[in-house]
Amino acid sequence: AIDDFGTGYSSLSYLRQFAIDRLKIDQSFVRNLPENIDAKAIICAIVAMGRSLGLRVMAEGVETEAQARFLQDINCAESQGYLYASPMMPNDFEAWLKGRKPGF
Repeated sequence: AIDDFGTGYSSLSYLRQFAIDRLKIDQSFVRNLPENIDAKAIICAIVAMGRSLGLRVMAEGVETEAQARFLQDINCAESQGYLYASPMMPNDFEAWLKGRKPGF
């Protein structure tokens, strides 16, 4: 995976140089959804590019239902963030995972 895609050292040339299967969109873009037009355009472009390259695309930092809805609407298949769960210790994660409803 290329983490924090779209910021820092995440170059487009990495898409050809490394054997990757996932792009993780940096939370700095997600944070401004769905209000910010530029953030929406950038995320749409990353998702479209990733899908056309056969990569899985994940959005980081999803905190609101509106952000999750936008990402679902543009077929961003995966997301992570406080909307779903807070960081937790392994034992707590195991208990949380067992208590989850299917599809969530």
